[in-house]
Amino acid sequence: MVSAISYFYNYKFANFADYQLNFNNKPVRKNKQRMKNVLEIMNDLKEKGLIKDYAIGGAIATLRWAEPFFTRDLDIFVIPEKEVAEDDKSFLTDIYDYLKFRGYDKWVGQWIIIDGIPVEFIPAQGLEEEAVKNAVEVEYEGVKTKVITPEYLIASFLKTSREKDKIKIQMLLEQAEVDIGKFEEILTKYGLINEFRDFYERWMKEKKK
Repeated sequence: MVSAISYFYNYKFANFADYQLNFNNKPVRKNKQRMKNVLEIMNDLKEKGLIKDYAIGGAIATLRWAEPFFTRDLDIFVIPEKEVAEDDKSFLTDIYDYLKFRGYDKWVGQWIIIDGIPVEFIPAQGLEEEAVKNAVEVEYEGVKTKVITPEYLIASFLKTSREKDKIKIQMLLEQAEVDIGKFEEILTKYGLINEFRDFYERWMKEKKK
């Protein structure tokens, strides 16, 4: 069933017209400097030893591999500098303290606002930690950063399985160059084969309507 991914590339979604941020050198509606500032702060956190590594995930990472669409927030998966217990998020306090020192202490829900961009820091453990370690290095406005690859993004979206995540899975399968062998390996390792099979079958049924 997993190998049927290659079949997906015969389908194309309509392009989304409205979006904010992307890594594909396409026009953006918001000031690129804001995104650049966020990435510079992330690199500062790494240089100061407050985090071991990070990578961009979620919708913004999807924009690196698929057609642009509207999104408001930035998900950043973070590996702590020191090993912590599973589900231990206490190390995030050091990040928030540093951001407060830099003048960023406004929150909206789970997002901290950095130069107008809502940012959520997500501890990277298990699948997500492996995703960060295998993320690709890219440049945005001259600033180096890392973006999670399609194979790990799809697996991560399968875990959360929200409707908006399912749409991003479809986009990635149709528009990104997915390494099928690697994808199968990830799904098997993290027990997501059945989730992908269920997703695939529902998707195909919808297409036949």
